[in-house]
Amino acid sequence: MSPPTCPTCSRHTSACWTRRRKRSTGQRCSSASGWNDEATALSRAHRQETAVTTIAANLEWLFTETADWTADRIRAAAAHGLDAVEIWGWRDKDVEAIRAALDETGVTLLSLIVDPQLQLTDPSTHEPYLDGVRDSLEVAIALGAPNLVVVAGQERDGVPRQDQHDAVASVLSRAAAIVAGSGVTLLLEPLNSRVDHVGTYLWSTREGLDIVREVGSPQVRLLLDAYHALVMGEDLAAVVGDDIALVGHVQVADAPGRHEPGTGTIDWQAQFRLLRDLGYSGRWGMEYTPSRETAASLRHVEDLAALVDGPRASGTTAFVADTT
Repeated sequence: MSPPTCPTCSRHTSACWTRRRKRSTGQRCSSASGWNDEATALSRAHRQETAVTTIAANLEWLFTETADWTADRIRAAAAHGLDAVEIWGWRDKDVEAIRAALDETGVTLLSLIVDPQLQLTDPSTHEPYLDGVRDSLEVAIALGAPNLVVVAGQERDGVPRQDQHDAVASVLSRAAAIVAGSGVTLLLEPLNSRVDHVGTYLWSTREGLDIVREVGSPQVRLLLDAYHALVMGEDLAAVVGDDIALVGHVQVADAPGRHEPGTGTIDWQAQFRLLRDLGYSGRWGMEYTPSRETAASLRHVEDLAALVDGPRASGTTAFVADTT
């Protein structure tokens, strides 16, 4: 049985075939990481030539069928053709193994969450939270991650919203002083309160933008998770409008279901185009639970994004399916 021809890059077929067969048969590759060294090197070269440069995969939900460990999910993302990934918390992960996988593949870790996540609406949590910012900043620098994600926490019963707003802005201002000059940006993320985060304080994109503006630091920006905003019924053109410069990153998922774009009722071609027309030039962070195998779901999203960002750069995954 001979390897099939890769429709994108036939010179990589043998490496792709080797890796695919070892994964599917449960064999371990010779490298310490469990992946074939030749395949890793070739997929890295392939990605540098044809990278999907507008897509970043959240490894908490994507490539989970490929590997149990974050480091190997990084390798799987690289093999697919991606050059950027995201994670959530870092305290439960092997940071050294992640660093090794990033170095090996050339993939960028785009963001991680400030850990621990505390109630920013409550001033009594601010000191331990700022300690978490310091710890997380060290990890972000060690991993070359340019962004730390911040969430505000739950709304406090019986406390005026303005007081909670002021508390969030205050602690973010102090956090901004901690990251100043580091090259790392804090991304404040509003979450939807209708489906996934009932009781969350910061659900409004507009209020999130107001807080970012109040802090007034170039290292504090909004993480616009378009899924959360659209679930809340927000009109992105009206809400973001001229404030697109305050948006540091965009994440997406479809609704209902929070699966890949194209599986729900949101017109993602229109939303991608809108955000590009407003002036957003960054990546699309894929933070969804795939309705199918990860690689297939990403190919579908890449095709959607290509309608806005140009031809999909990677024609196939680095893994070639065994069709025999």
